[in-house]
Amino acid sequence: MIVMKFGGTSVGSAGSIRGVIDIIRQAANSGKDPFVVVSAVSGVTDMLLAAARSSLGKGSSVKGIVGGIERKHADIISGLGIAPDILLEDLAELEKVLYGIWLVREITARTTDYVASFGECMSSRIVAAYAKKCGLNAKEFNAYDLGMITDSNFGSAEILPSTYEAIAAAVEKMPSGTIPVVTGFVGKTSEGEVTTLGRGGSDYTASIFGAALGAEEIQIWTDADGVMTADPKLVPGASTVPVVSFEEASELAYFGAKVLHPKTILPAMSRNIPVRVLNTFNPHNGGTLILREVDAKRDVTAITCKKDVYVVNINSLRMLLAYGFLNRVFRLFEEFSVPVDLIATSEVNVSMTIEKNFDISQLVERLKEFADVRVMSDRASISLVGRGIKSVPGVGGRMFSTLGNRGINVEMASQSYSDVNLSVVVKEDQLEEAVRALHSEFFGAGNGLAAEAVASAVAAAPKGAYLRSRQKN
Repeated sequence: MIVMKFGGTSVGSAGSIRGVIDIIRQAANSGKDPFVVVSAVSGVTDMLLAAARSSLGKGSSVKGIVGGIERKHADIISGLGIAPDILLEDLAELEKVLYGIWLVREITARTTDYVASFGECMSSRIVAAYAKKCGLNAKEFNAYDLGMITDSNFGSAEILPSTYEAIAAAVEKMPSGTIPVVTGFVGKTSEGEVTTLGRGGSDYTASIFGAALGAEEIQIWTDADGVMTADPKLVPGASTVPVVSFEEASELAYFGAKVLHPKTILPAMSRNIPVRVLNTFNPHNGGTLILREVDAKRDVTAITCKKDVYVVNINSLRMLLAYGFLNRVFRLFEEFSVPVDLIATSEVNVSMTIEKNFDISQLVERLKEFADVRVMSDRASISLVGRGIKSVPGVGGRMFSTLGNRGINVEMASQSYSDVNLSVVVKEDQLEEAVRALHSEFFGAGNGLAAEAVASAVAAAPKGAYLRSRQKN
């Protein structure tokens, strides 16, 4: 079995869905037993969240709000020539939920998750219906009906330990030859409340199902040719990295690479299941293979970055030769549920980066009770990721020299002893120049990924990595 996840752009139009079905059919004809996970149609999750907010307004026309979502799907349904009424129940239920929001003049995290879940539900119905029209034995499923049970952390739910066994048991009961088309991104609590795994969570869903089912491979089909040496929007000359390690992929995802959800690698890594990132619109490209061990000879695997970050600088003489100060700081971050990306410390100072989508106003006020706090915006982080960073002398020197030669000031730097990344913070308006300069330094002539290094990496991968894992969680 292979798990195949298709993202929003992959199911974003009638034409792209035809391509998806061709890919699934090819896998089925090759005896791969495809298990399909789909995202919402591109742009629909944003439309649903906007619809929920709009429904709060006095006198809002709920039917009009739903109309745009309905038309977007209707265009795809018409283009595929499938039954025009397959989404009637979903749209009627969505309308009812939005009307409820308008009545009570309130939208909660629980309600938001329920509204957001409709995108995956509708796309799974469309993809399964067209697959059946094309002669495939496909059937749509909600992930929670196949055992995807989570906690009640609405907006960023986490699965319960029992999920893996529940999924395996549910899928085992399916008739032989069934091609499941499953909703990504969504789950349910034990009490039956719909939850979401966070934006981009369909990747995570695919990895969870892959681990639960002992898949031969987990495939993430997107609109890029795999993991790139840098964001191609910033660096037009960026190229695909053919092979990366689980460790490198995790760092790349967490520190800004958009092709994978940061949690995707964890379930796959626990069962040593290879993950492959592929392009739906260029299916003959080999993409990127992610393995536990990679023996490629390279200093840096890729460069990734994050825009829109805060730098929070906490300064206090109480830190000097004191214990408990950092505990007090991070207890506040836990209290306000604000995660930290990068951190750097000195005797009397601790600095950290935080994504701007978190509201830190109350957190800062509490920190000011015992320290001087300065928040800097319009900043960006840049990370070099690769195993060579901790084993090859001079990587850091090349990074700082390259930036310094272009007058780009490094305001903060972070690297732990065992990490495979070296990260710095610069002003956001210097980000593009900085990333391009670093890409030229590390991936210019003579620094690219040699074919023999890639071949060596694949050959060095343990043969068991391609065998179906039968470990139990």
